[in-house]
Amino acid sequence: MTLACEDVSLVVSGRTLCHGLAFAVRPGEVWGVLGANGSGKTTLLNVLAGLAVPARGRVTLAATPLRALVAQARARAIGLLPQQEHLEFWGTVLDYVQLGRFPHASAWPGRHGGDEAAALGALRQMGLADFAPRRYTTLSGGERQRVRMAQLLAQAPDYLLLDEPLQHLDLRHQQHLLARVAELARGPHRARGVVIVLHDVLWPARVCTHALLLDGVGGARAGLARDVLTQDNLQDLFGCALLPVAAQPAAGFVPAI
Repeated sequence: MTLACEDVSLVVSGRTLCHGLAFAVRPGEVWGVLGANGSGKTTLLNVLAGLAVPARGRVTLAATPLRALVAQARARAIGLLPQQEHLEFWGTVLDYVQLGRFPHASAWPGRHGGDEAAALGALRQMGLADFAPRRYTTLSGGERQRVRMAQLLAQAPDYLLLDEPLQHLDLRHQQHLLARVAELARGPHRARGVVIVLHDVLWPARVCTHALLLDGVGGARAGLARDVLTQDNLQDLFGCALLPVAAQPAAGFVPAI
């Protein structure tokens, strides 16, 4: 099952952010999406999730137009970690993570016996097993981000769309989250496809199998990470000088100061 963009153009407020974009995400692949602020990264993830319609082209899942799928079926296949949360949640962490199980419910509202176990398992994967009874409102920004990721793990979609998942996380938890993402993608029993928006140029070459660079003025560059995430390409994309952290390109880059 492939999640594919076919001749997609993104236009926001009259600005063409990308034009004729075509790429496909398959189980086992981790696609890193990079670009300057306002280049269309979040818009692209919303289109891939079926929450927005491109100005041109279409998104398909297993060759079926995404917009033709009912919302519940789409949510079982594709999960989105948004960049921002606009509503406050006043329940417990466990209640919050169990919201990810609604695509699997047979009725609305409704849960089945395995929902709590799935939520607790997702919290354990994120190192948050002891957080289940805590009120969501008591958490720090980084703790909330990890709980939000746990909710997505409880949803258990085939494709994970992650919009800046490293925000608010300290270095150790950034490393842990990205390691978990890589494990999910190559899972021996069930491989997943991942699309992850990143700003830090240190991580993508270490985690991503493929990369998509959006210049925000219509152009895009997509392909294998080793071919796309080069020093020249990233310097052109962000408009600043970068230094490799080691002789191996896969080690990543840091800004030159």
